[in-house]
Amino acid sequence: MLLEYTCSNYKSIKDRVLFSLLADKDISSHTPNTVLYDNKKILKSAVIYGANGSGKTNFLNSMKFMKLLVATSIRKQPGEGIPQLSHKLSASNVPTVFTVQFIRHGIRYSYGFSVLHNMIDGEYLYYFPKKRLVKIFERDGMNIIPGNRYKNSFDVSQSILKENRLFLSCAANYTNIKEIEEAFLFFVEDVVIYDNNENDWTGSSIHLMRENKVIKHKFISLLQEFGTGIQNISSKTEKVKIATEPLPDEIKKFLPKVANRITIKVDYGKFQTDLMSEESDGVQKLFELLCPILDILAKDKVLICDELENSLHEILVAHIIKLFHDNESKAQLIFSTHDTSLLSNNIFRRDQIWFTQLTQDRATDLYSLIEIKNIDNLENLEKGYISGKYGAIPFLNISSISKLEK
Repeated sequence: MLLEYTCSNYKSIKDRVLFSLLADKDISSHTPNTVLYDNKKILKSAVIYGANGSGKTNFLNSMKFMKLLVATSIRKQPGEGIPQLSHKLSASNVPTVFTVQFIRHGIRYSYGFSVLHNMIDGEYLYYFPKKRLVKIFERDGMNIIPGNRYKNSFDVSQSILKENRLFLSCAANYTNIKEIEEAFLFFVEDVVIYDNNENDWTGSSIHLMRENKVIKHKFISLLQEFGTGIQNISSKTEKVKIATEPLPDEIKKFLPKVANRITIKVDYGKFQTDLMSEESDGVQKLFELLCPILDILAKDKVLICDELENSLHEILVAHIIKLFHDNESKAQLIFSTHDTSLLSNNIFRRDQIWFTQLTQDRATDLYSLIEIKNIDNLENLEKGYISGKYGAIPFLNISSISKLEK
């Protein structure tokens, strides 16, 4: 589970922003929205609101950047710099900094690194066995300082370290230290990024439905619960010849002669439809998302998604949020949205609701609703947000204003 994340000097984020999934101790409502760890409640979800251009996407992309750099920096070649996407008003000697605290297999870890002049400037990894802080390593430039338990454990890892490689990535590949591997796998396996513009999980859904009967059964049950009328979904793969006749011979020889064609049929009982050519964007998006989400729930992963509501009806988005809340899983959902209908005390606790807005120097400020005083537990949060009571004012249209005035 993700506990806390901070970032500074990344795109529109100038000064350090803190994002926490530690539940506020003064809020007693919505207990199913939390998981108990070490006598502390951890939130199962968080939602981020804010106007277009206020930094919601940049904030979520900073998490994506951290994950990808941990996973791939071992492959960085000499002379290949790390993109340092600094805030436009930051001085050239200010590093970009990422830190995170998380739990994996019941143990808390703290990890962070900084990037300066397109190279790794600093890095550290600690963990907390028996609730006590233990240093695994610290890094200053190219100098690695191992913790007392790990002296002489990093000789090979240090030999392949470069200024553009994270030491965590190097050590995960060239040591057998369990704590190093666990921290590395949190980023590689446990943090799942879904981007509407980049990801297509349709193939993953097909694989999960074929290989996991439990997920398929839950998937069909959810579709029925959502009122789609769908009774079953089946897929078929067949070999088809690739037509290459119009192409020159020198190109034909590089092309495969056959390919796999996957057909997905949606069964409504009395008739069937083809998923990709006859179904709505909403049903296609449900097929793409639900099976991977069920897998995320089963494996206690963290799903990060920008604009979850794309192609989905607001009621279906509320159902997906409910899957994370009303579940014994420790999985978490972190997402941004413009859908104000989700701003409800019936869905979220106040400490689960976050906002982004730009400061006067056009830097992203991130804050939680819990930080705003005098919010009544029965307050209409949607109306309060649209009226600008919480800051982070969204772009309004005439119909929105008229609705408030009635």
